[in-house]
Amino acid sequence: MHVILTHEQADFDALASLFAAHLLNEQAKAILPRKLNRNLRAFLTLYGREFPFMDPRDLSGEKIETALLVDTQSLITLKGMGKKTHIRVVDHHPRRDNLPDDWEVNVDEVGATVTLLTENLRDAHKHLSMPQATLLLLGIYEDTGSLSYASTTSRDARAVAWLLEQGASLNIAADFLNSPLSENQQAVYSKLSANAKMHKISGHQIVIACGDAQDLDEEISSLAHKLRDLLDPDALFVLVKTKEGVRLVARSTTDSIDVGKIATQFGGGGHPRAAAALIREEFRDGGKSQNNEIKPNDTSVPCKHLLEILPDYIQPSITVSEIMSRGPQVLSLETSVAEASELMKRFGYEGYPVVENGKVVGLLNRRSVDRAISHHLNLTAASLMDAGEVIVAPDDALTTLQTKMTDSGWGQIPVVDDGEVIGIVTRTDLLKTLTPHTPRAAENNYAALLESALPKARLELIRKVADAAAEQNLALYLVGGFVRDLILERPSLDFDIVVEGDAIALAETLVEKYGGRVTKHDRFGTAKWFLEGSKFESLKVESEKPSDLQPATFTPSNLPIFLDFITARTEFYKSPSALPTVSRGSIKLDLHRRDFTINTLALRLDKSHYGELHDHWGGLVDLERGLVRVLHSLSFVDDPTRILRAVRFEQRFGFTLGIRTKELMDEAHSLLAKLSGQRIKHELDLILDEPHAVEMFSRIATLDLFPAISPALAPDSLYSERSEGYGLAERLNIALNTHAPTEYGELEPIAHLDKRRTLGYLVWLLPLPLKSLRAVSKRLRFHAVLENALLAARSLCDDLPALENAKISEWTIRLDDIPPLALYAASLCPIAESLRERLGQYLSSWRNIQPSIGGEELKERGLSPSPRYKEILSQLRAAWLDGEVENKEEELALLERLFKEQDDKE
Repeated sequence: MHVILTHEQADFDALASLFAAHLLNEQAKAILPRKLNRNLRAFLTLYGREFPFMDPRDLSGEKIETALLVDTQSLITLKGMGKKTHIRVVDHHPRRDNLPDDWEVNVDEVGATVTLLTENLRDAHKHLSMPQATLLLLGIYEDTGSLSYASTTSRDARAVAWLLEQGASLNIAADFLNSPLSENQQAVYSKLSANAKMHKISGHQIVIACGDAQDLDEEISSLAHKLRDLLDPDALFVLVKTKEGVRLVARSTTDSIDVGKIATQFGGGGHPRAAAALIREEFRDGGKSQNNEIKPNDTSVPCKHLLEILPDYIQPSITVSEIMSRGPQVLSLETSVAEASELMKRFGYEGYPVVENGKVVGLLNRRSVDRAISHHLNLTAASLMDAGEVIVAPDDALTTLQTKMTDSGWGQIPVVDDGEVIGIVTRTDLLKTLTPHTPRAAENNYAALLESALPKARLELIRKVADAAAEQNLALYLVGGFVRDLILERPSLDFDIVVEGDAIALAETLVEKYGGRVTKHDRFGTAKWFLEGSKFESLKVESEKPSDLQPATFTPSNLPIFLDFITARTEFYKSPSALPTVSRGSIKLDLHRRDFTINTLALRLDKSHYGELHDHWGGLVDLERGLVRVLHSLSFVDDPTRILRAVRFEQRFGFTLGIRTKELMDEAHSLLAKLSGQRIKHELDLILDEPHAVEMFSRIATLDLFPAISPALAPDSLYSERSEGYGLAERLNIALNTHAPTEYGELEPIAHLDKRRTLGYLVWLLPLPLKSLRAVSKRLRFHAVLENALLAARSLCDDLPALENAKISEWTIRLDDIPPLALYAASLCPIAESLRERLGQYLSSWRNIQPSIGGEELKERGLSPSPRYKEILSQLRAAWLDGEVENKEEELALLERLFKEQDDKE
């Protein structure tokens, strides 16, 4: 095996060199370093499919014959390397003195290593795609300061020229090579972003921002670049007061707006996408005004003039009709998955509109079809499609199309005119038309809400973790339920942390820095950082109350026991209800593997992104609407436990199941039978822990899900109302939401089992016959002590009618071996009121009645320890219970008679 390696914390030159070397020797595997700069990870998130990079953890351990090092002279050791592994080096840094003599080293003084490899690609007449050429361009630009550094050579410039001929995008390169703002620039930038105003002209979004930069000595262009990235308009115009006068900086992201021509109207110039002007007095308002009272650095006049002339220089935006494909193929609701798969294979389309009576009712995509086939499911388009009527009109602007694609997640949008589907426009069509740029996932910033919800100690802990992630250029997120509950203003203190990168490495770094210990699961890329013994136990933080003189400290009471770190990943289910196969992925893919849209929200924590809310799958809208909605049509097939979870979230938040989600639940509920008992019981345990457990059980009953869990859970046995006793909801409500009568005393847990859960299972299942109880216990893998308590209480319920006229002592003999908690549960079941009263009397009184005479007194009377002790004491207790003795004297008299009877027998 042949491999290509580069240095850790790789930059664009390293990554580009890795890929270029692979193109020159496609038999060699390009191995990604374990650590990549954040902008590289962002690039690969968008364009990674274009590159054959391999994660080092995916190597088989096969013998490595040769290793090529690019942009580095330090060898990274891999499994499979040995003394006979031949090492080659291609680098632009000076040769190190201590390299082994048998290494083959090629070092040349150019601005970037990838320049050397690009020359070889050019000489070999290789052809590159746009993303491939752009990656190589980024490598050269990053190491040469866009050809401005003194180390730049003419060879670098010629390499760039060839890459541009291959289709490299300067716009994409610019997006990934932003320089940070200075403190003064940041101050002006804040004012400009606050003052920016959006105008819609000829279908385009135009932003004009005005401000004062008279104290700024640095360039304005960086501010314009940052504003463009922040606001994402079609064109941006920045007008600022400077010491020299009013300065105009303009940027465009579309060919429809030539900012160079616009700048000439103010005495400046430039090219269609970037232009500038220092506005002299005669150009402030196009020469129309002779008002000498206008100040030279007043921005209001040129701003007004700019708004007046823009309509003359902005071409109407491109419409959907110009980029759509006409005569699209559509599917009916009855189209089978096999037919859909065949069409996709034949024509290569990724998605098909599903139409009913001429109306678009959904979209069937390749991913759903492939997964259904892999699960051997014979379903139709009606079951698999993403339901909805997401359409555009032929005269809609591309901004409308882009918004609908973003909001719906559909990659193919039908074009409808007068009620007829006349075309289809795809994500690829849109990308080919729009100027490429890096999409931003952040929708809102929730930093203030986060800081108000968390205790100071936990907030400081998060900040320390975020700082460590930033040092490794890792994107860090709080995800899922914590973010959901934060937005719902019912915050919790438990949170999971997802890392775009190596979560295990981050956890280990934190242990090295702060102490504690880490456990890890390499297969899933997860780690737990246990904080006991860490420096956080004594670290000071700002006081919770401003009036406090002493700072608060980290203590075990205000810190979590551990933090979970999870590597962003994606999942694939090989069969319905199976556990997933996982692989590393982006935050977007990681969130897509989750159960419901409301659990797909992520709060970013690192650097300038602190507090950004990432909502890729519509979770925020569903929170606002109060909807529980799955992400795709096979969600319940992949994991049927989500059916029970859907009920839990619906009832916990008072939400509603989405119409399509409810349909998918109905179709998949039979798959609950395929789940292991442990997984179902885990979900039921979580339901019993909820304050609204009663409503959840009632909802499960209404949805007829219990028989799918086990045929033994017959509806008539469990949740029909009885003439005597309570129905399921009332039984559970009494058991879980009210206190047992105080006269019953303490109802101890059964062995080590959770008391609330145990009582819930007892009350739920006791109406079942013994045979059904055994079946359910086996299905849910109940602990032996719980099963025994259930069976004992059920047998008692069967025996109760025979005990109705029995003596109290006979009742106690029957009840003594059954846990009091189980007896309380039995008292809530469908039994006669008179029998319920007897059980209450046992719990409150009878079980506590014991003879005043004990074993010691029997021993003093000369009775040797033997089974006779128990017989005598039981007889004494029975006499007390049945009213045959009422005081000590009568008890002693009875004891004498028992001794005498024993003597007579002997």
